[in-house]
Amino acid sequence: MTTTLWYLTIGALLICMALASSMVKRLPLSTATLYLFIGIALGPGGVGILTLDPLKNSALLERITEVAVIISLFSAGLKLRVPIKDRRWRLPFRLAVVSMVLTVGMVTLVGIFALGLPIGAAVLLGGILAPTDPVLASDVQVESPGDVDRLRFGLTGEAGLNDGTAFPFVVLGLGLLGIYGSGFQEVGVRDFGTYITRWFFVDVLWSVTMGIGIGWLLGTLVGHLVLYLRRVHKEAVGLDEFIGLGLLALSYGTALLLHSYGFLAVFFSGLALRRIEHQSSGGKLPEAVILAANVEEIHETATSTEKAPAYMAGAVLAFNEQLERITEVGVVLLIGGMVSLGYLSHEAVIVVPLLFLFIRPLSVRLGLIGADSSPIRRSLIAWFGIRGIGSFYYLMYAIQLGLPAELATRLISLVVTVVAVSIVVHGISATPLMALYGRLNARRR
Repeated sequence: MTTTLWYLTIGALLICMALASSMVKRLPLSTATLYLFIGIALGPGGVGILTLDPLKNSALLERITEVAVIISLFSAGLKLRVPIKDRRWRLPFRLAVVSMVLTVGMVTLVGIFALGLPIGAAVLLGGILAPTDPVLASDVQVESPGDVDRLRFGLTGEAGLNDGTAFPFVVLGLGLLGIYGSGFQEVGVRDFGTYITRWFFVDVLWSVTMGIGIGWLLGTLVGHLVLYLRRVHKEAVGLDEFIGLGLLALSYGTALLLHSYGFLAVFFSGLALRRIEHQSSGGKLPEAVILAANVEEIHETATSTEKAPAYMAGAVLAFNEQLERITEVGVVLLIGGMVSLGYLSHEAVIVVPLLFLFIRPLSVRLGLIGADSSPIRRSLIAWFGIRGIGSFYYLMYAIQLGLPAELATRLISLVVTVVAVSIVVHGISATPLMALYGRLNARRR
């Protein structure tokens, strides 16, 4: 009966959301907020058909959240059409490096002095909560590859980058707990400097650099190979969805094989594929290139010297965006079920206000000192530090490596509460605040 109820519930939910999508966009609610409340209703506190416990099912949840994040990161990379050398990239790089490091540091201090966590657990909590989310922040991210608004571009680029740049701090926290690699508890206090040096050169420099390089190289090679076959030999036409999924999986797997960060590899493979389209389109927006091809056959468009790059990038992005929406439904329903299971933390009364109202705004303002950014843009960036599925992946990853059950339960409750509150408060505020931002921009112009 449970399986039957699942089919009925998921089917009804997807159809209702499709029919009501245009109405939801006009409401001060995000789709993730609705999914969260539906998940709570489906959990033990409601009808009781959603009972997946994160502590007992951490392996399954790690895989689910991992897939959701890499699909979203690849889509984010495909949406960002601005060349890497463009000045607009300074904003997301500052946010993903300087602001994120400051966030990890401040959350670590809160963990030690306010929550009484050991330093390793506090650093781990900082690494888990520092990155912003590429899945749940769709309402404040770029709306199309031609969207170069600095606020939306900055938030999208930050979310794409910091899921990878947060990984070293997750690794550091696990190492300090003696769980990951040659951890602090294993090597002893006298060798702490040696451990930190190894962490910096291996888990930071090597893993970050290789992740970026692998993604960029594979995205460029696969993109040029497909276009060569299409333009010269009129082959390899169709199944663009397989190209996207294949490049995503190949980049992620290669990065993991070489002990680097797959999240960065996936994001930069999407950027590389978009870069090929941008260079080939001669400054034209991809929508304009494809529009000019509407009267032609798909095969002719896909193999055209001028239009093939835009067609390929557009087809891959369209498919990945659909996958992204589907994974968002599933993961946010699961988060709602965890809330219904009782994974709520009283300690979040301290963490949530500090994170959203003090730590995030302060880290953004310090990270953007001297940056070319208006006060309203800085304020909105400071507010829209949306936490979500990436945080769950890091937590499940830590549990799978052997995080003690008592500490794991405590961190699960904290992360569930922080993410649930973020989904609600940021989901409610996104529509009116972005509408206000649009009006102010129009008035300035």
